[in-house]
Amino acid sequence: MIDILDPTEAYSAARFVQEAQSLMADIHARGRWPVLVGGTMLYFKALIDGIDALPAANPQVRAELDAEAARLGWPAMHAQLAQVDPATAARLAPMDAQRIQRALEVWRVSGQPLSAFHTRGQAERPPTGAHLLISLEPTERAWLHQRIQQRFEQMWQANFVGEVLALRARGDLHLNLPAMRCVGYRQVWEALDAGLTGQTLQAQVMDTGCAATRQLAKRQLTWLRSLERHPLAAEAPDVATRLLDTVGRFAKACPTPPALP
Repeated sequence: MIDILDPTEAYSAARFVQEAQSLMADIHARGRWPVLVGGTMLYFKALIDGIDALPAANPQVRAELDAEAARLGWPAMHAQLAQVDPATAARLAPMDAQRIQRALEVWRVSGQPLSAFHTRGQAERPPTGAHLLISLEPTERAWLHQRIQQRFEQMWQANFVGEVLALRARGDLHLNLPAMRCVGYRQVWEALDAGLTGQTLQAQVMDTGCAATRQLAKRQLTWLRSLERHPLAAEAPDVATRLLDTVGRFAKACPTPPALP
């Protein structure tokens, strides 16, 4: 599921579940195995465990929240969230604008905390069938940080800045959009807003982008460890062999093609 949205469009776990289930059904119908690869653990959890029906997005409430955030700052909005939904606030960073906004939106629209929708146990369990969740987890923090650094260097060499410049040139995109707040895009956008160029721009993006990615990786690993999974050491020299062995054993025990997140 790549290049399925325009950057102006919002996405949600509920929409992901619906679209992923449709694609998985099509793959199963062809006698093949769906393999789901990615890092958005909330979406995987929603697909595997189901998700309660959340209030629909409310443009008026979102506009009100954006206006408040512009005046008070997102850390202050995070503090507001902590008052009404401490469970959700505890897992969000004070500058995680997109998720703080959504959690406050749910509270203002429904009068109920977002965390209540995730703990009711009333969600209809999606028909994913048998599945195997394989988690490639680094055991050495230094190895993970080095890989993040390498990734940003590769992105830079692939003209990532040029991509962001092209997006800015459209004229209809801004940092309040979820797509533009993604790690990497946000850091480049902010550096360009600050007027940075050349090596100064590169140094700033590498520093802030890698730092934001390390924080994201930490949150994603926390999500992973809350799920029933088969962990493998990501930096192990034989990780590919171990992964194939794990899949092979599962395939022999599974009578029908499963899903492999």
